[in-house]
Amino acid sequence: AALEDVGLSDRLSSFPSALSGGQQQRVAIARAVVKRPPLLLADEPTGALDLETGRQVLGHLHRTSRQYAITVMLVTHNSAIATMADRVVHLRSGAIVGDERNEAPTPPEEVTW
Repeated sequence: AALEDVGLSDRLSSFPSALSGGQQQRVAIARAVVKRPPLLLADEPTGALDLETGRQVLGHLHRTSRQYAITVMLVTHNSAIATMADRVVHLRSGAIVGDERNEAPTPPEEVTW
Protein backbone atom coordinates (compact mmCIF):
# COMPACT_ATOMS: atom_id res chain seq x y z
CA ALA A 1 0.00 0.00 0.00
CA ALA A 2 2.87 2.42 0.73
CA LEU A 3 4.26 2.12 -2.82
CA GLU A 4 0.74 2.50 -4.16
CA ASP A 5 0.38 5.75 -2.19
CA VAL A 6 3.38 7.21 -4.04
CA GLY A 7 2.37 5.83 -7.44
CA LEU A 8 5.00 3.11 -7.71
CA SER A 9 3.12 -0.16 -7.15
CA ASP A 10 4.16 -1.23 -10.66
CA ARG A 11 7.87 -0.96 -9.68
CA LEU A 12 7.67 -3.35 -6.70
CA SER A 13 10.31 -5.73 -8.10
CA SER A 14 12.64 -3.06 -9.50
CA PHE A 15 16.17 -2.56 -8.24
CA PRO A 16 17.13 0.97 -7.10
CA SER A 17 19.48 1.38 -10.06
CA ALA A 18 16.50 0.91 -12.41
CA LEU A 19 14.60 3.81 -10.83
CA SER A 20 14.91 7.51 -11.61
CA GLY A 21 15.99 9.96 -8.91
CA GLY A 22 12.40 11.02 -8.35
CA GLN A 23 11.23 7.42 -8.10
CA GLN A 24 13.97 6.70 -5.56
CA GLN A 25 12.83 9.69 -3.49
CA ARG A 26 9.22 8.45 -3.62
CA VAL A 27 10.34 4.97 -2.50
CA ALA A 28 12.17 6.63 0.40
CA ILE A 29 8.93 8.41 1.36
CA ALA A 30 6.99 5.13 1.18
CA ARG A 31 9.57 3.35 3.36
CA ALA A 32 9.57 6.18 5.87
CA VAL A 33 5.79 6.25 6.35
CA VAL A 34 4.97 2.54 6.21
CA LYS A 35 4.87 2.32 10.04
CA ARG A 36 2.97 5.63 10.35
CA PRO A 37 5.49 7.56 12.45
CA PRO A 38 4.24 10.74 14.12
CA LEU A 39 7.20 12.69 12.64
CA LEU A 40 8.92 12.44 9.26
CA LEU A 41 12.27 14.20 8.79
CA ALA A 42 13.07 15.18 5.20
CA ASP A 43 16.50 16.70 4.53
CA GLU A 44 16.53 18.48 1.14
CA PRO A 45 14.16 15.94 -0.49
CA THR A 46 14.14 17.88 -3.78
CA GLY A 47 17.81 18.89 -3.82
CA ALA A 48 18.88 16.75 -6.79
CA LEU A 49 15.58 16.81 -8.69
CA ASP A 50 14.23 18.86 -11.59
CA LEU A 51 11.24 21.14 -10.99
CA GLU A 52 8.48 18.74 -12.09
CA THR A 53 9.91 15.74 -10.24
CA GLY A 54 10.50 17.93 -7.19
CA ARG A 55 6.86 19.02 -7.26
CA GLN A 56 5.77 15.37 -7.42
CA VAL A 57 7.89 14.51 -4.39
CA LEU A 58 6.54 17.54 -2.48
CA GLY A 59 3.01 16.52 -3.44
CA HIS A 60 3.56 13.02 -2.07
CA LEU A 61 4.98 14.41 1.17
CA HIS A 62 2.02 16.78 1.48
CA ARG A 63 -0.62 14.11 0.80
CA THR A 64 1.07 11.63 3.11
CA SER A 65 1.20 14.22 5.87
CA ARG A 66 -2.49 15.01 5.54
CA GLN A 67 -3.70 11.46 4.95
CA TYR A 68 -1.88 9.88 7.90
CA ALA A 69 -1.61 12.88 10.26
CA ILE A 70 2.20 12.79 10.07
CA THR A 71 4.16 15.92 10.90
CA VAL A 72 6.76 16.54 8.18
CA MET A 73 9.84 18.51 9.18
CA LEU A 74 11.47 19.47 5.91
CA VAL A 75 14.92 21.03 5.78
CA THR A 76 15.58 23.17 2.72
CA HIS A 77 17.66 26.10 1.53
CA ASN A 78 14.97 26.76 -1.08
CA SER A 79 12.69 29.54 0.19
CA ALA A 80 10.09 28.73 -2.51
CA ILE A 81 9.53 25.29 -0.96
CA ALA A 82 9.09 26.88 2.45
CA THR A 83 5.98 28.68 1.14
CA MET A 84 4.05 25.39 1.20
CA ALA A 85 4.66 24.85 4.92
CA ASP A 86 2.17 25.50 7.70
CA ARG A 87 5.05 26.73 9.83
CA VAL A 88 8.52 27.95 8.88
CA VAL A 89 11.39 28.09 11.36
CA HIS A 90 14.49 29.96 10.15
CA LEU A 91 17.91 28.93 11.48
CA ARG A 92 21.25 30.70 11.25
CA SER A 93 24.43 29.22 12.71
CA GLY A 94 22.38 26.71 14.70
CA ALA A 95 20.12 29.31 16.33
CA ILE A 96 16.46 30.04 15.64
CA VAL A 97 16.20 33.52 14.11
CA GLY A 98 12.58 33.36 12.96
CA ASP A 99 9.41 31.36 13.50
CA GLU A 100 6.36 32.05 11.32
CA ARG A 101 2.93 30.51 10.86
CA ASN A 102 1.77 30.40 7.25
CA GLU A 103 -1.99 30.96 7.07
CA ALA A 104 -2.14 30.29 3.32
CA PRO A 105 0.39 27.61 2.30
CA THR A 106 1.15 27.30 -1.40
CA PRO A 107 -0.12 24.02 -2.89
CA PRO A 108 2.80 21.75 -3.91
CA GLU A 109 1.81 21.87 -7.59
CA GLU A 110 2.14 25.68 -7.57
CA VAL A 111 5.59 25.85 -5.95
CA THR A 112 8.20 26.99 -8.45
CA TRP A 113 11.94 27.63 -8.25
